[in-house]
Amino acid sequence: MAKVKPFSAIRPKEGMEAQIAALPYDVYNRSEACEVVKANPMSFLAIDRAETQFSDDVDTYADCVYEKAKSMMWERVEKGYFVQDSEENYYIYELVMDGRSQTGIVACASIDDYQNNVIKKHENTRADKELDRIRHVGALEAQTGPIFLAYRAKAEINEVVNRNKEKNALYDFVADDGIAHRVWMINDKQDVATIRKAFEDMNEIYIADGHHRCASAVKVGLQKREANPGYTGEEEFNYFLSVLFPDEQLMIMDYNRVVKDLNGLTESAFLDKIEDVFEVNKIGEQAQYPAAKGEICMYLYGCWYHLKIRDTFRSNDPIEGLDVTILQKNVLDPILGIEDPKTDKRIDFVGGIRGLKELEKRVSTDCKVAFAMYPTSIAELFAVADAGLLMPPKSTWFEPKLRSGIFIHSIK
Repeated sequence: MAKVKPFSAIRPKEGMEAQIAALPYDVYNRSEACEVVKANPMSFLAIDRAETQFSDDVDTYADCVYEKAKSMMWERVEKGYFVQDSEENYYIYELVMDGRSQTGIVACASIDDYQNNVIKKHENTRADKELDRIRHVGALEAQTGPIFLAYRAKAEINEVVNRNKEKNALYDFVADDGIAHRVWMINDKQDVATIRKAFEDMNEIYIADGHHRCASAVKVGLQKREANPGYTGEEEFNYFLSVLFPDEQLMIMDYNRVVKDLNGLTESAFLDKIEDVFEVNKIGEQAQYPAAKGEICMYLYGCWYHLKIRDTFRSNDPIEGLDVTILQKNVLDPILGIEDPKTDKRIDFVGGIRGLKELEKRVSTDCKVAFAMYPTSIAELFAVADAGLLMPPKSTWFEPKLRSGIFIHSIK
């Protein structure tokens, strides 16, 4: 039984949402974040990455950075740039990219569900990456970047969402990157009860994106429990900000690989070796995406190749059957010598949003070979999580990205 509750959102004053909404903190390096904030000081990135308010000689993780984030956020609330709803509501958040819409429920998920594996994971987290957001959430006493969760679609939720989307939107804007964002409020008591009950009837919800932010939010909640031994379980710190999307609306993009050298092999010797694993067909100069699971397109020395995985290497196992696993275990490791893709500096990963031209560019500059992958499916992600397993590194790339600053969940 999943506990997904409505909440009283702190959100931008109507008319300021386009200025405030920001891409997630971790899509930028420090210099890029500074440029964004310089161009738009109201961007929520100024709070998510408060080192932008200091000179370069101040460490990104200095105490003063988190203190600055806290003061900036609550000052902006006091100045009226944000409002807080008086009632607990669900919210609808629709994102439209290239004409494709995905619509989720904005709500608060339970840290107990995370602990008890009702909310299922498919990635490991790193303590060093968690620590930054633990300190950020702890300092602000608020969660500012929603966790991207997924669930198996339910007709009763779809009905409530579709009906409420016929009303006037609270927010309706197009960001600089062309992504449209629309928000509605669900405050009808019957609709709220319907959604709450629908989630209670679910035995599992899945983290699609944001494993580190989720783990950080949970750990802050657990710290607050320790500091408040008389807690009831209903306090806001027992929940974390989420947007929950039905699986039928989600699209995972390809997450591609580029490798800096051929591990001492000539072009012909490398091609000979991979023919043991794939049926190899030369395409030529025209870039091409793989058309189905079990296919990979490779760019090598200015030429594209179509690779089809041979039947002997296929598997019905949730992990062993993934294309990224087959490539890693049969090409990247034994042929190219990349044993651990998480740490090996000879491999890099390119999100599908950057397109095939980026793969060609990398091969013409700092790499020798690129592999364009067929996207991992949401069903494959669910199967891995249901089996209690972990995806290989860089298996999924979700677009569009949820914006920070549109919804804030106070845990004071």
